[in-house]
Amino acid sequence: MSDEVTIRPALEHETPLILQFVRELAQYERLEEQMAAEEAQMRAALFGPRPYAEVVFACWEAEPVGFALFFHNFSTFLGRPGIYLEDLFVRPGFRGRGLGRRLLAWLAKLAVERGCGRLEWAVLDWNAPAVGFYRSLGAVAMDEWTVFRLTGPALEALAGRPG
Repeated sequence: MSDEVTIRPALEHETPLILQFVRELAQYERLEEQMAAEEAQMRAALFGPRPYAEVVFACWEAEPVGFALFFHNFSTFLGRPGIYLEDLFVRPGFRGRGLGRRLLAWLAKLAVERGCGRLEWAVLDWNAPAVGFYRSLGAVAMDEWTVFRLTGPALEALAGRPG
């Protein structure tokens, strides 16, 4: 892990850069067709009166080359908050330099400082390099859990609105 690497919070004027990183992640994950976020929407969600998530950049010699987007969740079993890592991405030309590990270490430290009981994230099952990396850190796959999601018309229908 190099001194050239710094981790810092994103600033509001960097919202276009955050969106660029999200687009690059969507391309990597082969999910570009699901990318619908717009700048104003992202700015309000991250920097508005009630921020819903936080973003930090991994910088190589002061240039942002990776990012993590995260938010708090809560464990009723632990009776404590946790941090959920929604996105972690390092640009391909900067992989293998310890930036992903530094981002996760920064988040782990933040979780401990904030009294969180855990740090969690999801990974696509085909992403073997990421799975191997996470296991090397001591992360454990939660194979007995299945993620469910409501979106679009199904979400609207359950909310009692026509979709």
